[in-house]
Amino acid sequence: MTELIRKTPLYPVYAGYPGIRCIDFSGWELPVQFSGIQAEHDAVRRQAGLFDVSHMGEFMIIGQFAEDFLQKMTTNDVSRLADGQAQYTLMCYPDGGVVDDLLIYRLTADQYMLVVNASNIDKDFEWLREHLIGDVILDNISNKMALLSLQGPNATAVLASAGIGAAVLELAPFHFRNEVTIAGASTLVSRTGYTGEDGFEIYVAAERAGDVWHALMAAGEMHGLVPAGLGARDTLRFEARLPLYGQELSKTITPLEAGAGYFVKLDKEMFIGRDALLRQKNEGLRRKLVGIEMIDRGIPRSHYPIYMNDSLIGEVTSGTQSPTLKRNLGLALIDSDYAYPGTVLWVEIRFKRLRAEVVKTPFYKRHPKE
Repeated sequence: MTELIRKTPLYPVYAGYPGIRCIDFSGWELPVQFSGIQAEHDAVRRQAGLFDVSHMGEFMIIGQFAEDFLQKMTTNDVSRLADGQAQYTLMCYPDGGVVDDLLIYRLTADQYMLVVNASNIDKDFEWLREHLIGDVILDNISNKMALLSLQGPNATAVLASAGIGAAVLELAPFHFRNEVTIAGASTLVSRTGYTGEDGFEIYVAAERAGDVWHALMAAGEMHGLVPAGLGARDTLRFEARLPLYGQELSKTITPLEAGAGYFVKLDKEMFIGRDALLRQKNEGLRRKLVGIEMIDRGIPRSHYPIYMNDSLIGEVTSGTQSPTLKRNLGLALIDSDYAYPGTVLWVEIRFKRLRAEVVKTPFYKRHPKE
């Protein structure tokens, strides 16, 4: 029996965009584009874009031992969070492979919200449930929530036009405010995102998502705001070297191999996967995630093999022609011996080996708006 495809609370909004094209993404019907990936990508880099990312999962972690539990389950140091702060982190298996990468929001000392990848909601929930400690309560609130992502250099101006005050507009990165009213709805607004640009993510009850969407689009009209889909979201995160679970991170790729070691605090108390990651660090990484740029004509795509002479040394994890830079670029997991900028290697594209060069990442860094 075929499982029914799921729709986000914002699905009814899509009818207002005749050029929209939707795809099945991890069991969700989501827009890959509203008007065109290039145009939406450019809008986020130059003005602003609004994404429906309501397929993401949200869990509540509640209890006196909530912090202890999250310290055990995640790689970053949760004790560094104060109320109103968010943190990027990872959950690992005992062998160091990644269960998922996620955000943690500290609401209070005994109440946290976790935001996990859509494709991993059920897996993550079960993993967390299996390891509960003390009085900790785990609650999956994903079906009750919608998530909008407002990204781009004009994101602050859009919120200002929507009547949002300085307490939100002046948030530092990875800080948030709760109970922010937008279009009469109570929202949580955080200065986070997945595009390499400034921006905000807005959590709201599912039934009020449409009101917030329309209010932001109206407020953003004078600031060049456009609706944006998954296609632009992927090219934007790629240029900024932000990892995608299932490509740069997986159960067989550790955070250290993926270059996410900054978010792994090996000096904190025991967490799942710590021993394996500490051993990997001490022994030296055999594989590393690097950026590559094609020398010969061709676009590197996910899973294309990479060679040095006749030896297979890795594969592409993500790749495209950069919409911003107009260069054929990729991220690749390769043997550490060849992970130095300037190294020339070969990518097999359609049974033909083409030259590429290891280059520094991120490919794109935003320039703060004056």
